[in-house]
Amino acid sequence: MRYRRVLEAGGCYFFTINLEDRNQPLLVENIELLRRVYLKVVKKHPVKTIAIVIMPDHLHAIWQLPKHDNNYATRWRLIKSGFSRELPQTEFCNNSRIAKGERGIWQRRYWEHKIRDEQDLENHINYIHHNPVKHKHVAKVSDWPFSSFHGYVKNSILSPDWEGGIHLNEMYDE
Repeated sequence: MRYRRVLEAGGCYFFTINLEDRNQPLLVENIELLRRVYLKVVKKHPVKTIAIVIMPDHLHAIWQLPKHDNNYATRWRLIKSGFSRELPQTEFCNNSRIAKGERGIWQRRYWEHKIRDEQDLENHINYIHHNPVKHKHVAKVSDWPFSSFHGYVKNSILSPDWEGGIHLNEMYDE
C-alpha cells in the first residue's frame, strides 16, 4: 500500500520527523552534523524554513516550497540519509532494513500537514516554539537553544520572554 501525500507546488507544510529509537538524544548530541547536512540540502534544493525546533529524538519544521516545486520528500530523504551516513553504526537494524540497505536511525515515514491558512500557520509556529516546554526539557521557550524562536526574537517578531501566541500581522508589519 502506498501512502498518499498532499503535493502542492509552492505549498507550505508542517513536518514531524522522528528517530526510530525515541530514547536516543541523537539529534541534539549531533546538532552540528544535523545543521551541516540540513544547510547542504537546502542550498542545493532551496526551501524557506519558516520555523523549526530540534528535539533530542525528533524535529518539527515548517517549510515554504519554491513556486514550481512540490518535492519535499527528496529533501527529507537527503537530510535523513546524510545525517545517518555520518554516524557510527551502533543502532539495531532489522532484516528488512538491512535488505534495503537502510540504517535504523530514523523512522521510515514522517508526518506532513499542508498549512491551510494564516491561523493554521500561526498555530503550528506556536506549537514548534512551545515543543521543548511541552516535553519538559525546559521551563521557558527561550531556554531551548535549538529553535527558530531565537531568530524570531533577533528579528523583533517575538520578545525574549514570549510564552504565548504570535499573530501573523505582527510578523509581517514593517
